[in-house]
Amino acid sequence: MQDGINSEQISDEGLQKVTVGERTPHNAKITLLEYDPGWPKLFDQEAERIRAALGNKALQVEHVGSTSVPGLCAKPIIDILLVVADSADEESYLSHLEKAGYILRIREPEWFEHRMFKGPDTDINLHVFSKKTSEVDRMLRFRDWLRSNDADRIKYAQVKSNLAKREWRHVQHYADAKNTIVQEIMERVRAGK
Repeated sequence: MQDGINSEQISDEGLQKVTVGERTPHNAKITLLEYDPGWPKLFDQEAERIRAALGNKALQVEHVGSTSVPGLCAKPIIDILLVVADSADEESYLSHLEKAGYILRIREPEWFEHRMFKGPDTDINLHVFSKKTSEVDRMLRFRDWLRSNDADRIKYAQVKSNLAKREWRHVQHYADAKNTIVQEIMERVRAGK
C-alpha cells in the first residue's frame, strides 16, 4: 500500500480487503509529536519481546519509520521491521507472535507479502517481510539517510506537518500522500547526493 497512490486514495473496500478484522475510519487530522528520546527504549523493549517469541526465526528486527530518526516529528507509533525467512509462511511465526500478544491487522500478499501486527501494550506497527525483499532495503536506506541528512529530514518533516493538518478518512491515505516526497528523497539516496 505504500507505493503509487497520490491523487487517488484507496477505497474503504480496498483497505478492508487487506485488513484482518474490521477497519474503523480515522476521520481526523494526524497527531505528530516532536521527537521523543524515549522512543528507542520502547523499540528495544518490543524488539526483546519479538526475539523472545520467535528466537532464530527473527532474522532481523529494526527500528524504522519516523520514530527511529532523532530530530524528526512523528506519529507516536513505533514502527518495527521484522524480517523472517518467508512472510507468506504465517505458520512459521504467526502463533508465536500471537502468544506474545501481537495481533495481525494487515495481510498484503500483493505488496511483498507484507504483514502488519499491532502490539500488546505499546502502540506499534510491526511490519513483517521476507528476507531479501527490496522493501526491507528501501526502509533501512530511507531511515539511515534521514538520520544523516539534515536538509532532507527538515524537508520531510515540513511535508508531514502540512499533510497532518488535513482531515484523513484513513491514516493510510496520509501515508500514501507522502509518496512524492519519499520518492524524491529516495532518488537522492540512490544517487548518493
